[in-house]
Amino acid sequence: MTASVVPIRPEPGSPFADPAARPLDPLKFRDPRVTAKGEARASVALRRLETLWINTGTLCNLACKSCYIESSPRNDALVYVSLAEVNAFLDEAALLGTREIGFTGGEPFMNAEVPAMIGSALGRGFDVLVLTNAMRPMRRFEAELLALPREHLTMRVSLDHHSRAVHEAERGAGSWAKALDGVRWLAEHGFRIAIAGRQLPGESQSDARAGYLRLFSELGVAVEGGLVLFPPMDSAADVPEISDACWGILGISPDAMMCASSRMVVKAKGAERPHVVACTLLPYDPQFALGPTLADAGGAVPLNHPHCARFCVLGGASCSG
Repeated sequence: MTASVVPIRPEPGSPFADPAARPLDPLKFRDPRVTAKGEARASVALRRLETLWINTGTLCNLACKSCYIESSPRNDALVYVSLAEVNAFLDEAALLGTREIGFTGGEPFMNAEVPAMIGSALGRGFDVLVLTNAMRPMRRFEAELLALPREHLTMRVSLDHHSRAVHEAERGAGSWAKALDGVRWLAEHGFRIAIAGRQLPGESQSDARAGYLRLFSELGVAVEGGLVLFPPMDSAADVPEISDACWGILGISPDAMMCASSRMVVKAKGAERPHVVACTLLPYDPQFALGPTLADAGGAVPLNHPHCARFCVLGGASCSG
């Protein structure tokens, strides 16, 4: 059994494209059982479903130049899930002892039922994390958001950089001021805020964090939910494969990987019902599709994609709160 990586890489002009990156070796990530060197490929077992992600649909008000899921105003490859469909998964997650529900997209607030979904998750006692660009789609639902209990709700706003120039080079002219206005609105109304940011190629994590901290200070906004910085997401750039031996070499436990503690619900265009995938980063790859229910999604996940190595194992990153 072999697989092939469909590259999703930054568009020309994206500030996050690394001109020094070497192209991916075409022999890598082809067999879920072994690496190109013939070594046993690492896999990760689901330890416990701590976070269940709901992909509300890939439609977005923006068309960023390096979106890992290719969200845009036209991409409906993943269609809107409904409140009824989400509630079925919330019920199943509650029985499994899941702690957190994450809502992602696309831009989640493009889906008109998202405020009700958030309320449904909060009403079941879950911690809730909502990923948003805090722009016009979110602001349509100010009244609905203000009606929600907020003790267990975190709004994570995407700011691609701590500078306007880089953020707008990625997201488009005018996106900076609108995003910051959304952050201020959330802060003024007592929402717990987190920020998702990125480092430029060649920018150190310490410099990036210092830049964001300066920005938060200038805005007068407390980011109680924390700052997460994501590594590059160029699946066409070369990266080492992860073998079973790498866990010991790197001093990393497979239990620390996202797929040891999370799954995501998606609904493909044309499908009658949603299904569960192993990873938030790989909603389109059929080798990471696990079945229609959470009960079907407990198997081990072979790390057979560049994102597995770059983002999780070597990048040490996680989408969860």
